[in-house]
Amino acid sequence: MRWDIFCRVIDNYGDAGVCWRLARQLTTEFDMTVRLLVDNLAVLQQICPEIDHSLALQSVQNVQVMQWTEPFPQLVPADVVIEAFGCELPTSYVATMATNAEKRSINSCWINLEYLSAESWVADYHKLPSPHPHFPLAKYFFFPGFTKETGGLIRETNLLAQRDALRVDRTKLWQELAMHEPTTDEIVVSLFCYSHAPISYLLEAWAASSYPVRCLLPQGVATEQVAEWAGKTHLTVGERMRRGSLTIEVIPFLSQENYDRLLWACDCNFVRGEDSFVRAQWAARSIIWQIYPQQENAHLPKLQAFLDLYCQGLAAKPTAALRALHQAWNSNQSLDWDAYWVYHKVLRQHAVAWADRLIRMPDLTTNLVNFCQNK
Repeated sequence: MRWDIFCRVIDNYGDAGVCWRLARQLTTEFDMTVRLLVDNLAVLQQICPEIDHSLALQSVQNVQVMQWTEPFPQLVPADVVIEAFGCELPTSYVATMATNAEKRSINSCWINLEYLSAESWVADYHKLPSPHPHFPLAKYFFFPGFTKETGGLIRETNLLAQRDALRVDRTKLWQELAMHEPTTDEIVVSLFCYSHAPISYLLEAWAASSYPVRCLLPQGVATEQVAEWAGKTHLTVGERMRRGSLTIEVIPFLSQENYDRLLWACDCNFVRGEDSFVRAQWAARSIIWQIYPQQENAHLPKLQAFLDLYCQGLAAKPTAALRALHQAWNSNQSLDWDAYWVYHKVLRQHAVAWADRLIRMPDLTTNLVNFCQNK
């Protein structure tokens, strides 16, 4: 089957990240022919350095990558068309899909791949068709999610085996990042957040903590805010700063593969948006999520919906600490790191149990392929 995946880059790296992982898994594990159409190749290049953002058309890791431009060129629609995150397909492309359907030459399976949500209503709308108002076409809603009633999460077949192999010895990763190897008593934390996060509150909490913290900060991720807190004009890769119990180490911005490895190697991961959020769950380590902000705090009920699901089976006190830290991190409030980390053993066990629960469900790509092959 031929697949076209359309993506507009909105949430920095998240939208492109999800689409790139989907495209790669379709080609690698299902032998599909995939064309990925993205409006911002420069962002895609940051998470996949093999991509040349100056080339409008290229083949990378068996995926045909194409710059989405306007006016849109005349293309033959694929057997499966993914409209990622409501990006709206080009009008001319939809018209060609309709013509093909009327001629019965190609009847494309049109999928609206939605954003991830733990809200209960998602299961009711998953796989529902939406007829086009003018053409004999239907678009099917496909919702990623955390239950078997949804589309699941992206998870490559060999992902967890790779994770477990890296954990046998993290030293190689630290060497590749040109880092000083953390001491055995240091809590190693990755920090990937939006620039509006209450970063100074977090850094102050770490500096005053009873636990030594090593914060790994990818270059370009809130580095201006961290530099301001540290009294510096800018930060460079390899730079280390110490204050109290906190050591901050600036590392390069990583490809998707290496970012996965970083998540596996850390004790706690601060993540944002959707792609890093999902990958941190497969890491089976403590996780703090900064959800993508929406007007009038519409994102906060979505955060609570996830926490309601995630905290099932977790004791009351660590649940309260987990909720309090998420609330503060997503509401620009001061936070109590030690009140959270005192439960780190229980929280790690729960993260492992949560990942094991998710593993028992089919992954998103498998569910997508099965759905489209049966249409």
